[in-house]
Amino acid sequence: MNAKISDLIARIRELEEEIEAEVERRREDLHFRIEDRRIRFERDILARHRALKTGLLRYVAQARFTSLLSAPLIYALILPLALIDLAVSVYQDVCFPLYGIPRVRRADYLHFDRGSLAYLNVIERFNCAYCAYANGVIAYARQVAGRTELYWCPIKHARRIVEAHTHYRQFADFGDAESYRREVDKQRREA
Repeated sequence: MNAKISDLIARIRELEEEIEAEVERRREDLHFRIEDRRIRFERDILARHRALKTGLLRYVAQARFTSLLSAPLIYALILPLALIDLAVSVYQDVCFPLYGIPRVRRADYLHFDRGSLAYLNVIERFNCAYCAYANGVIAYARQVAGRTELYWCPIKHARRIVEAHTHYRQFADFGDAESYRREVDKQRREA
């Protein structure tokens, strides 16, 4: 990888650490902390959250007709998402050990913490759990695919990739055959 790109990647990592520090400061501003994987709000904040909860009947009555109409189609995606989740898990359980590819921890991608928000009613909590699962499964599958690509074909595309996975930065440049040979051999030795 060229030195300029390596420097830029290092700056990106520094910025990511800065962002995480700012997120932590924001948690303090919002008066919650994470203890033993549980989210804890201060008592008075929790009371304010409960006061802001929209009742179930009012929530449904105020819903747009198109939202009610499209809900079954949205929720129907749970089956294909669960199948993807299962297939990706089986794939990595069988194939990754064969090649020495490090496993992706599924739990790192599925977070169901929004259920602890007292200002959400039961429908909003269900919707948040659904979205957390859908986005978590897709992120998990993307990471498994990224590690697979890193092992088998670590070559950047000729055109810009929107929101490339985290391993993409390590790939050889498109058209750089020598770098590809070095990178693919290195990845396979290190796996």
